[in-house]
Amino acid sequence: MRILFFSHYFPPEGNAPATRTYENCKRWVEMGHDVTVITCAPNQPAGVVYDGYQNKLYQTETVDGIKVIRVWTYIAANKGTVKRIANYVSYATSAVTASMGVRKPDIIVATSPQFFCGWAGVLAKAWRRVPFVLEIRDMWPDSIVAVGAMQNKAILNSLYKMEDWMYKSATHIVAVGDGYRDELLQKGVPREKIDVITNGVDPDQYKPQPPNLAFKKELGITQPIVCSYVGTIGMACGLQVALECGEMLKAQGRDDIALLLVGDGAIREELEQEAKARQLNNVIFTGRLPKTQMPDVLSITDITLVHLKKTDLFKTVLPSKIFEAAAMERPIILGVEGNSADLIQKAEAGICIEPENAQDLTNALLRMTDDADLRRQFGQNGRSYIQEHFHRVKLAERYLSLLEQLAGR
Repeated sequence: MRILFFSHYFPPEGNAPATRTYENCKRWVEMGHDVTVITCAPNQPAGVVYDGYQNKLYQTETVDGIKVIRVWTYIAANKGTVKRIANYVSYATSAVTASMGVRKPDIIVATSPQFFCGWAGVLAKAWRRVPFVLEIRDMWPDSIVAVGAMQNKAILNSLYKMEDWMYKSATHIVAVGDGYRDELLQKGVPREKIDVITNGVDPDQYKPQPPNLAFKKELGITQPIVCSYVGTIGMACGLQVALECGEMLKAQGRDDIALLLVGDGAIREELEQEAKARQLNNVIFTGRLPKTQMPDVLSITDITLVHLKKTDLFKTVLPSKIFEAAAMERPIILGVEGNSADLIQKAEAGICIEPENAQDLTNALLRMTDDADLRRQFGQNGRSYIQEHFHRVKLAERYLSLLEQLAGR
């Protein structure tokens, strides 16, 4: 098959949509298919184009057999509203234009976030007249309402109408979790139009390994226990709770624990400045690190923190960082309610806390810190469960089978 894939994000960006797109497309190429991804110059989350790239009108490269077309966009950091929407709309316009010069595909896939990337798929389907699969990784615009990023009712009403039209235009929808499927059903999407294919991990890539002590020293970490949050430090993460936890640990004289916040995003600078003002030497920020360093990060991590703000919308999500941490046998403190909590409890891979509850986080962290056997058992349970249910290769094969069926192959 010839598969045309629209994704706003792609490696070397290391966020979840970039990783999922790359991992699936790489395996489809290995299975003998022709895959073209239309994306933009890597620049997230800071809105600065990565070294070695330019924000040009049109450029191509080949990544592990995947033909990658990078198009011009209005570059914007992962914060604010107006500039980000300009970034999204410019991508959709450039991507659809670029797709007109691509050999006619057998099927089109477009992934959210962001919302207008899905619309690139809608428009390309109308031009190419081939099946279109919409991948839902974020309930947009619900998510921007949930974090308070937009209150303009007129604009939101228009976006909700566009959302409904996008679902109706899609030949089929792939949701990355049961919670998203349930949300889609409530919005009137027929059940037979939806398949759930979750995120996952390659357990051969992410596997238990000795701690990279040189890397730990390089980061300036002296504490024997490291609790790491790895991911976007944005409006949805609710990581003010980490600073409050750091304050509580400091007050109790627990100088044996470091809170390591790995990543960048809209509120990273704000949180880092606040941590310095409060003299929280136990809260350490790394800024953005390349995806290839994540195994090193997790190797020096004793406990992983996965956290989002306390809102009903986030009960539907399954953060991909769960799978990578579990695959490396790292116990998890989970501050996300709903489907994610169900997964952690079924896997017996960690402790679930109330989101944004610093006392809960501190209690769970101290419990794990003081019980090495508990950490070890949670880690082993998590890897075993992930290998059985969320193996990246098996998920890519399922996804490909669906695409072949929809394309009439």
